[in-house]
Parts: sequence; C-alpha cells; structure tokens
Amino acid sequence: MKRKARSPLRDTEPTKSSIINPTTLAIVAGIFILGVGVGIAFSSTASLNIENVASREVIDRSAPNPELCIQYGASAMVSDLRVFITLNPFNVYVTQPKMRPGCVLRRNNWTILEQRKLISSQQVGECKNRMNTFGFTGPLEGSPEIDCIYQNDGAGNFFLNQPGSVGPKPETNNF
Repeated sequence: MKRKARSPLRDTEPTKSSIINPTTLAIVAGIFILGVGVGIAFSSTASLNIENVASREVIDRSAPNPELCIQYGASAMVSDLRVFITLNPFNVYVTQPKMRPGCVLRRNNWTILEQRKLISSQQVGECKNRMNTFGFTGPLEGSPEIDCIYQNDGAGNFFLNQPGSVGPKPETNNF
C-alpha cells in the first residue's frame, strides 16, 4: 500500500476544498441582491391613479376639500345606488352603484357647514336628535351634496374580525 507523499514543508495532510468558499459565497450574495432588486421593482409598480384605489392616501387626496376633510373628519368612498322592491312577486332590484369621493364630518365640526350657510340650524337639530352626522360629496365652494348620515356598526368590519385572528377588537372612531 502506497502512502501519499507528504510535503517536506508541512507535517499535515493536504486540506480538501470547502463547499462554502469565497467564490460560492459571492455568487449566493449576488443572487440574493438581484432577488431583492427584482422584488422591489415589482412591488413599486403599483399604479396610484384614480382607477386603482389601493391606499388610504389615494382616498384622502381624492376627497372634496381634502385638508378640511382630514382635519375635521374622514375621507370616504360614497356609493350612490337605488333599491327597488316589488311585493307581488317579492323581488329586490339594485341599480349599478356610482362611486364618488366624499367626506364624513365629526359631530363637533358641523359649524363649518353652518358658517358657510350650507346647512340650516333646523337640519342640524334634526340630525343631532337622531345621533347622526353629516357627510358630503363635491367641493364646499361649489354645490356640494350634503346628507345627514347614520353610522352603522351592526355588521362590524369583517376584514378585522377574521376567524383565528389574535388580539382585542380594535377601537372605532365614532363620528
């Protein structure tokens, strides 16, 4: 049996090449950096135009009087539709909804509408008696559509109350 010749300068066996050497490490790091770059490129291509409402910021910018709305209430998506109900035979028909940007004011900020003579004190009284608030579409400087609206918390937010979710029920902003 032949023995491997040892180097006269070393008394140790020749070492085997490691799987993780600097070349392999550089290739893996390059692939990782390329993957991160491609991921960032794909995620930053979300279009933020009026046809793609993907964030609260888009809704806030689209609201009538956005600065006033954010300061004294909340921006909203308003869906106008009509419901027709027949009794004989019983059927329910719904029109195609029209989506528009709108704003919901907090109860303590109704004076903004009163000062601009957009609502009367009688309307304020009626809306206040029903524990409602005001919402509007269209700029306040033009001809806004202002309605006394009711906050309906009966169904809850099904996006936040998913089965198996952990944590307490989030607080709501009562207007």
